[in-house]
Amino acid sequence: MTLIQELPEELPEAPRKSRKNNPEKTRENILQAAIAEFVQQGLSGARVDAIAERTHTSKRMIYYYFNSKEQLYVEVLEKLYGDIRRTEAQLHLAELEPFEAIRRLVEFTFDHHDRNSDFVRIVCIENIHNGANVKQSPTIRSLSHNVLNLLDETLRRGEAAGLFRPGLQAIDMHLLISSFCFYRVSNRHTFSEIFQIDLPDEQVKTRHKAMICESVQAYLRK
Repeated sequence: MTLIQELPEELPEAPRKSRKNNPEKTRENILQAAIAEFVQQGLSGARVDAIAERTHTSKRMIYYYFNSKEQLYVEVLEKLYGDIRRTEAQLHLAELEPFEAIRRLVEFTFDHHDRNSDFVRIVCIENIHNGANVKQSPTIRSLSHNVLNLLDETLRRGEAAGLFRPGLQAIDMHLLISSFCFYRVSNRHTFSEIFQIDLPDEQVKTRHKAMICESVQAYLRK
């Protein structure tokens, strides 16, 4: 008797010849499509079939690059966190006077969250899952320590110059800055409806940005 062994349904296949020349572009296209799918459906509701449709490719191609939906989700997290952390590193805070450095960091954080609602949404989704997938990524933890180092260096310079009160902790300042900038995006629909305020309005955004900058600087002042 001849036994016919079936192949696993999701057996990874090598990229097609047309894709071999630019695997990074293929990965990037899949990641962008995955971001859209996870933002709309969450981790549990997202389907690899739908991501394949968005990229006009196959499920096998996605599994070839990312192994599983969960691994793809982790790499989406790494991409989104990596984007903000790499840009923070380019703010050249060490070249600025301490108060101006803090203002630049606050303004950047405010603008980044305002312009990247997908990042905010994905972070909210990850918190629903108790940070289980962030725990799988040493990359995210490593990248996130960079902003604390930049912030700590700025705080120490300000303290040494007699501008900032002593003993300020970088992690506390990061939480203070992030909380306001994040909340006005993560809760924009409920907050806007309940209090009848147009958070996307440019005048409102300008007022809020100035308010958080002044609040943070006032807290720092000796």
